[in-house]
Formats: sequence, structure tokens, C-alpha cells
Amino acid sequence: MYMKIQYLGTAAAEGIPAVFCDCRTCRKAVELGGKNIRTRSQALIDDMLLVDLPPDSYYHFIHNNIHSAAIAALLVTHSHQDHFYPAEFILRAEPYAHMHHVPVLSVYGNAKVHALYKVELALQDDSLNLNSRVCFHEIKEFETFVTPGRYVVTPLLANHDKTENCLLYLIEKNGKTIFYSNDTGVYPETTWECLKGRHIDLVSFDCTCMMKKDGANHMGLPDNIEMKERLYREGCVDDNTKFIITHFSHNYHLMHDELDAQGQRYGFITAYDGMSLEV
Repeated sequence: MYMKIQYLGTAAAEGIPAVFCDCRTCRKAVELGGKNIRTRSQALIDDMLLVDLPPDSYYHFIHNNIHSAAIAALLVTHSHQDHFYPAEFILRAEPYAHMHHVPVLSVYGNAKVHALYKVELALQDDSLNLNSRVCFHEIKEFETFVTPGRYVVTPLLANHDKTENCLLYLIEKNGKTIFYSNDTGVYPETTWECLKGRHIDLVSFDCTCMMKKDGANHMGLPDNIEMKERLYREGCVDDNTKFIITHFSHNYHLMHDELDAQGQRYGFITAYDGMSLEV
């Protein structure tokens, strides 16, 4: 058995080209098109477990021919609007959506994500039956849970917005493990303690800053290289593990082929919108 991950979006908050931007990088991305066009970050595992709900979700579903009503679970990394756009939930219920024989959507997120969800419902909920279509589960770092579809998920602590406990996710099924780790800088030591000795088949790294080192809020390729080396030292990965970089910002200027050439030097696969991998 295997697990599949599809990268529906691979940009940071502003997208590439960035919303309202007229910089040289964004103009070049539009000119070249293809893999240089990046929407806000989102991933889908085995067509049923979604990671994050950015404003581009509707486009992702249509563009990739995804039957969104059949998605059973959503993992939310943190509350920033490019990762969590709760107004969309209203449209899952009557009179906006007519759904038959589809699962309740189980949503998992931290306390701040839950608070935003409740505020959005209080402001906008004119649906007839949303509570029968969406079920929110507030989760905490390092407390493992099981989603519909029997994915065993352990949320780990990210190093990102210091006003909330942003989360990374270890996702396990059928003896395979995916580590989805953006948005984050260098992992906190409490996260390393939980990772130590756990085998990972695919690591998805935050590479917002491309070739620039950060580590305090996001990562660039130099940070990814350091994290990869430590994952080897901690016994988490081996030469069969796939290492992906994603979540790119236009502020660091490289086109896809340029970044891919740099990533390949260090054993990284550069994600692009729509890319699928199996482990």
C-alpha cells in the first residue's frame, strides 16, 4: 500500500504572481507561465485528507478535478488567511450545497483556528444544516488522533507566529509516514524530541525564502539542508525518503527551473501546483 500527496498550491500568502504586485519577478512568472504560477499552499492526501483551506481552494478543486464533497477530513496548520479561510464552510450546507451520501467534514485545528471558525459562523451562518456537515475538533500539539479514513495524525509544534501554537503534522497510514512542515522556521526542540527515531517516508519543507536563510519564522534552502541533516542524525529518514520544498514567496525572485536546479543539488524535489507523489 502507498500514500499519495498532491500539492494543490505551493506559494506563500501573496501567491506568485502576488496579488496586486507589479514587481519584475511577478511579471516574469506571468510571462513564463506553467510551473511559475503558484497559488496559496494546500495539499491533499489520498484524495480524502486535506491540509489547509486557503482562499484558492475552490480553484484547486475545479482545476484538479477533485470531488470536494467527498473529502472527509481537514487539517489546519494555523489561523493565517492563506491557510484558513473559514467563510467557505458556510457553502457546505443548504441552501448552497445539496449533498447526499457524503461524509461529515471533520476539521482539526488549534484554539485560535477554532475561535476564528466560531466567529465566522456567528457573522455569516445563514445555512440550514451546517452542524450536520462540518464538525470541528480542537487539537493540541503532541496529542495524536485518528481521522476518518484511519489516518493517525500527530500535531507537532511549529516555529512561526508566536501568538498561537502553529502546527506541523505527522500523518501515518499503512506503514507510511508523511511529515508536512510548513509554515515554520527551525523546529523547536520539543518537536525534535517527538520526531526522534520515527521513520518518515516523505518530508515536506517550508522554503518560503528560497535561497536565503531564515529559521526564525520560515525557512529557505539553507535551513532545509540543516533540517534534513538533523533528520538523518535523529534516525528519522534514509536514502529512500523523499524531500520536498514548497511554500515559496515572490520576494526571493527565482523562477521554478532556477529553484529546482538549486534544490536538486541537495536532493530536494521542488513542488509545483498540481504535483503528485506516492510513497
